[in-house]
Amino acid sequence: MSTPATVRTKPHHATNEWAAATHVYEPHVVGLPPVRQYLREVWRRREFAVELSRTNLRAQHFDSVFGQLWLVLNPLMLAGVYFVLIDIIRRGSHPPGFFAHLTAGIFAYYFVSNSVRDGVKSVVNGGRLILNSAFPRMLLPLSSVVSAFKRFVPCAIVYVPIHLASGLPVGAVLLWIVPLVVLMSLLAAGLAMTAAAVQVYFRDLKNFVPYALRVLLYASPVLYLASEVPERYQFLLDVNPLARLLDAWTTVLYLGEAPSLHALLIGTAWAVVAFTAGAAFFMSREREFAVRL
Repeated sequence: MSTPATVRTKPHHATNEWAAATHVYEPHVVGLPPVRQYLREVWRRREFAVELSRTNLRAQHFDSVFGQLWLVLNPLMLAGVYFVLIDIIRRGSHPPGFFAHLTAGIFAYYFVSNSVRDGVKSVVNGGRLILNSAFPRMLLPLSSVVSAFKRFVPCAIVYVPIHLASGLPVGAVLLWIVPLVVLMSLLAAGLAMTAAAVQVYFRDLKNFVPYALRVLLYASPVLYLASEVPERYQFLLDVNPLARLLDAWTTVLYLGEAPSLHALLIGTAWAVVAFTAGAAFFMSREREFAVRL
């Protein structure tokens, strides 16, 4: 009896269909997204920035009594050190109420500098959030400005008795504080967005920022009055983004007068240009962050 021949089939070897494929991840083409739609989404998700700010401040013990006390004591002690140093250099010839001017200037400077110092790290530190969530990345540096403003509020409250004890003017002119704080916020946001975007490409920027901010303090009318700057150096106040705003700040709080038109125009121009340029630069690079991180 014959048996049917066994048909031997050649074993099938599975082929890796992905073996010949090479995946290359490249940065997106640089360009601005639809600006109106983007800004509308930023505004719609503004609570995200506020909540992120609250979380970061809680990590820094801002919600505790000692945390808020340190936020005020740190610039106050710095103002005291500078006051003694200037008093020694001038041999006690500082103008009356100068400590109030020094304190107010340092509080305003800290508002801007804290925004930039925290903002420069906001995108890099939020890498996991960027890779796993879809939201306008601009909210990250803006949350740093929100945090800096929350730190500024207790300092402003502490300044009130210093202002009154120094016998400085009190009147309707102090309402100028509101637009000046708004301009400082615009300037701080613009600088924070620019620094945050540049930090993605140059990771050592965060080490350079504290030195740049220290130079900004010395070049601004905080340790001295703008009127004391010699005429040949007045242009340095115009090229300093923060100087004319602090000049207007001092004019309102220390002299009890409305800011000069020159200080207002230069300060407003720097704030608007810094915010517009910073926002445009940040938005144009945002789609690239996920690849760079």
